[in-house]
Amino acid sequence: MTACYTRRVIDDFETEDNVLHAFTIAVVDDDLNIRNLVEAYLHKEQFHTIGLGSAEEALQLWANDPPDLWVLDIMLPGMDGYELCRRIRDEADVPIIMISAKDNEVDKILGIELGGDDYLVKPFSPRELVARVKRQLQRWYKSRAAAEPADATRAASSPPAWQTSVDVGDLRILPNERRVFLGKEELDLTFKEFDLLRAFAEHPNRAFTRDELLVLVWGDDYFGSDRAVDHLIKRLRKKAERLPIEAVWGHGYRLRADGGDHA
Repeated sequence: MTACYTRRVIDDFETEDNVLHAFTIAVVDDDLNIRNLVEAYLHKEQFHTIGLGSAEEALQLWANDPPDLWVLDIMLPGMDGYELCRRIRDEADVPIIMISAKDNEVDKILGIELGGDDYLVKPFSPRELVARVKRQLQRWYKSRAAAEPADATRAASSPPAWQTSVDVGDLRILPNERRVFLGKEELDLTFKEFDLLRAFAEHPNRAFTRDELLVLVWGDDYFGSDRAVDHLIKRLRKKAERLPIEAVWGHGYRLRADGGDHA
């Protein structure tokens, strides 16, 4: 199933609250009281919401009219929130906030590894959730709007030689277009995958710590585990096994300028 997203223009997001009504937030929780409470606070901030009680209902929404952001409870009847998060993330790079009564580190790491962008433990302040929703929308959709190609009909078979690029071996990155080529093959990357690979390519052979990569890709207000970096690199390697990204023992990761096997 493939989701189709309409571009949202978010100029001056922080101050122009009147644009918030353009966003639809899906709240997936089998606890009706929590769902109603979260929706009420989102409505106060002019968001449109859709309340759902199961993963199956969420998948139906996803197939027909996908929202702009998901708030997913982990402990759902039937298919749990982890599996739902994984399925959504496999299809698109839409923001996902996980909520759960589980507050141990393993559960938080799992939520991030499966594609969640944020994790909030119950009981939580509805105002804090709203603030995190705004932050995720600001970050994700401003990036999408800035990266949308000016010419939607451009050819995608080969990288334009005239555009300023970042080149490492047979890897070519076109920052203005947010396009990546490995040889003649164009890679289909999510926004975070692109940002991570660009950080490596702009500093070939430099060993980055996980914390440095978290700031570069997720921002300095990220609350999750640094295991998110490992998961993102795993996704990159799955899409392009020839990428010379290697682990630096006891430190982090680097992109080798001379190629070579990764670890």
